[in-house]
Amino acid sequence: MAEGGMIENVPVYENTDVNTKPFHVGAFRKLWLDVLRPELYSFTETDPAVEDVGLMEEMGIPPETLEDLKTICSIDSLQSHPGEEAPDPDVVPPDPKLATLKLRKKKQDYKKTLIRESIGRHDMYANEMEMLAVGRKSEDPMNSVQEGEIILTFNIVYPVLFERFKYVRAYQTLHVLGSQKLTELRDAIFCVSDLQVFGEFSNTPDMVPLFISKDHYKSAFFFFEGTFFNDMRFPECRDISRTTREWTKKTDFPDFASAKMEDTTFYDLKMKVGYPYLYCHQGDCEHVVILTDIRLAHKDDCLDAKLYPLLTHKHRVVTRKCCVCHLYISRWITTNDALAPMDPCLFCDQCFRKFHYDEDGNKIELIMRKT
Repeated sequence: MAEGGMIENVPVYENTDVNTKPFHVGAFRKLWLDVLRPELYSFTETDPAVEDVGLMEEMGIPPETLEDLKTICSIDSLQSHPGEEAPDPDVVPPDPKLATLKLRKKKQDYKKTLIRESIGRHDMYANEMEMLAVGRKSEDPMNSVQEGEIILTFNIVYPVLFERFKYVRAYQTLHVLGSQKLTELRDAIFCVSDLQVFGEFSNTPDMVPLFISKDHYKSAFFFFEGTFFNDMRFPECRDISRTTREWTKKTDFPDFASAKMEDTTFYDLKMKVGYPYLYCHQGDCEHVVILTDIRLAHKDDCLDAKLYPLLTHKHRVVTRKCCVCHLYISRWITTNDALAPMDPCLFCDQCFRKFHYDEDGNKIELIMRKT
């Protein structure tokens, strides 16, 4: 590859500490594989004897010096307790010399001065989803992640509501493989608008709807670097980006291309790290999608390809209680409700039925909708 092509496909800052210039994902992977030795990204364990030989050759030392280094740098030499006693991680020596132990001692002394010491369960298990998948391997070799595979990390932001848009943090973090189709990322994105139910069900609130929005309105697209990638897997799918592309032809915008989401892998894309892209579904439900990281897979990653796209973070949702009893979690919302203390108003199931249905279960004529 020419020198100019190599520079073009290496992520460099376009805006410092914000985003990179566009680069080709597949070409970027090839550059890494051309530069790195296969053993550096291999998933197999290297024999310790082979590692010792390689270390002696690289450092130019005899075997005796290597054994001395192993003894000096051994983990056992870092123990601050007698060898016959079990270590207690909560106990710090009274007069520590290490800077890390001094900081830990200072923090422990500070905690003792606090009246209340508690850790929220959400903070305690903040990285639980990611830790569950670390090092997992597939029993079927056909479903294993291949050596030299690229892993891309995407942050999915809450839907953009222009009237009251305040959630700018990611509510999902997904890891995808470079060889996966864009449709696999699309199917892994969760949005509450996909769960909406259309129709009149207030007379029969216990009836299970035949379908939800995700089953009926299957059209969607990603917008990456001037190209609309449409989901056209099903006969009922429509090119919902066509209206935008036809509008741009009548204005001073450049022409935008279109492609099928199901025919495109992430290796085929040109992208920027840290740059906001667009995911649109349900006609007008728009999400900002940001590529935050791209790297080669290593042996400590989840190596079961069936688990990808891998969900490693999900923003905790604060539940809203019933506006009437202030006790149970809300399940219903009403609008233009004469009996409600506010508009719109949230109800738990019990309060909703007591307010809006008589003893025989017949609906009192009010305007209602189900969340």
